[in-house]
This record gives sequence, structure tokens and C-alpha cells, in this order.
Amino acid sequence: MAHIPSEVCDMQMIGVSEGMDLLHIDVENDEVEDKPGREDALCSRNVLRKQRNWERQLAAKKSKRKEEKQRRKLNREQESGASADCPQFTKRVMKAITKERLAEAQTTGSKLCVDLSMTDCMSDKEISRLAGQLRRLYGSNKKAARPFHLFLTDLREDSRLYRECIRMNDGFLNYMMDITEESCLDLFPTETIIYLSPDAEEALETVDADKVYVLGGLVDESIQKKLSFSRAGELSVRTARLPIDEFMVKKNNAKNFHSKILAVNQVFDILLTFCDTGSWSDALQAWFPPGKGYVVAPDDSSPLPVTQTLD
Repeated sequence: MAHIPSEVCDMQMIGVSEGMDLLHIDVENDEVEDKPGREDALCSRNVLRKQRNWERQLAAKKSKRKEEKQRRKLNREQESGASADCPQFTKRVMKAITKERLAEAQTTGSKLCVDLSMTDCMSDKEISRLAGQLRRLYGSNKKAARPFHLFLTDLREDSRLYRECIRMNDGFLNYMMDITEESCLDLFPTETIIYLSPDAEEALETVDADKVYVLGGLVDESIQKKLSFSRAGELSVRTARLPIDEFMVKKNNAKNFHSKILAVNQVFDILLTFCDTGSWSDALQAWFPPGKGYVVAPDDSSPLPVTQTLD
């Protein structure tokens, strides 16, 4: 075997080492060049998705804040008007007055039922929202100068809604309203019942103390169309809708969104305000959510009078 000089071996090893270093640098360069591009693409998609979600949440919060601001303003006006006519009372006295007023309503007040027979088709989230709406409805009735005699019909003690109302609403079982498993047909004559549904053809003109008004216990997330109208058909009772078409017009908005579907407590607040003012335009202006895409028409007709039976 021929003897290879050590200088030659050293030079060969140096060459191999330099080649490996070049290969290593190229591989690292490839990794460095590819990695930032992929990360930027993923980052940009994530940023856009988060920005869209943030914009949607911001728009929803803005609409809710505007609605709550209108409600607080109306409450302040009502409270200031009441304080101007009445002396200031302690909380205990005010509580006693409220209780007395609700007790009187259960004897002489106009009757309103919330039909809770359709809760089986609702999700747990919708059940929770409905329980919250019932709490707000009762809170509005407590503040009203002329409260309704309230009924929660078709509410079974073994139902999800009953359990959720007890869980979410403090003192629910002590609410001054009638809670029953019976339907409105079991409690009142058919000819006295008016079922309020956004799909009804007839517009409600006034609130009559001789009639019984029924609201369908549903929430905005319910996708099934005409559910309350179909329920009224099953009961074979008269239907009516709030006079939205008669007193309101569509307004332009970016999403071209218009809806007449309201929460149970929103419909109730509109009825209460109408009974107090005799004006549908005032009631709709105060309580119809601006995010629904409607505004009160500027050239609306004069307020409809409240029937004398309410006095």
C-alpha cells in the first residue's frame, strides 16, 4: 500500500469540512428563508380573523349600550316625573306600595299571559335567555304605574325553564304573578284571548282591559318561523301584531338588516308604555331596539287613545 503524505490528508480533510460547512449553511439558509413566509401567512390570517371577531363584538356592544342608554333615560324621566308629584319615601315604604299596587293589579289589572308551551324546541342557551327576559319583564311590571296581572302559563315544575328561573332569578317563587301548568285556554274564554305574533295580519290598535293578551315565550335565536303564529292557530284564538308597519319605517344600514322579532320583555315594555301614554309612536320610539333597522316615521299619525276600561 502506497504511503500518502500527511499534508495531502490534511488538505483532503479540510476540503471535506468546508464542503460540509457549505451544505450546512445552505440548509440553514433554506430554513431561514422558508420559515418567515409561512409564519407571516399564518399570522396575517389569525390577525384578520381576530379583527373581524373584535369588530363584530364591538358593534354588538355599541348597539347594546345605545339601547341601555335609552332605557336609563326613560327610567330617569319617569322617576323624575313621579318624584315631582309624590313625596320621597323610604325603601321599605316604596316596597310596600309596589306590593300593594301589584296585588291590586291581580284583581283589577289588564291580563297578560306568557305562553311557555314551546320551550321544548329551545336550546339550553335560549332557555337561559328566556329566564332573563322573564326577570326583566317582571321588573318592568313592578315599576309600572298601572301594572298588568301577569300569568306564566304552561310552565311545568319539572321543566328546564322552571329550574333555570329559580337558579337565575332571586325570589322567583315569590314573584307576584300567577305561575301555572295550565294553558291560557284553561284559564280564559277563547273569545277574550288575543295572541300577539309578528306574523299576524291584524295590527293591534289599543289595549282593552276586557281582553287577555298572550306573548309567545320564545327568544331571538329561535330560527323556526311562525312558531307563535302556529301556536295561536292550534288554540284557535285571535291574533294581532304590534303596529310596527303603521308607525315605523326601515332605515338604511350597512348590513341591510331589518327585523320585527322582539324579545318578550321588549314587547311587554312597548305595551306598558302605550298604556301609560296612549301613543304607539312614543312606545316604539322608547323600546324598539335601534339595531333592528327601524325608526319611527316622522309623519306618523296622531296617538291612538287608550280605552276607557283601563282607567
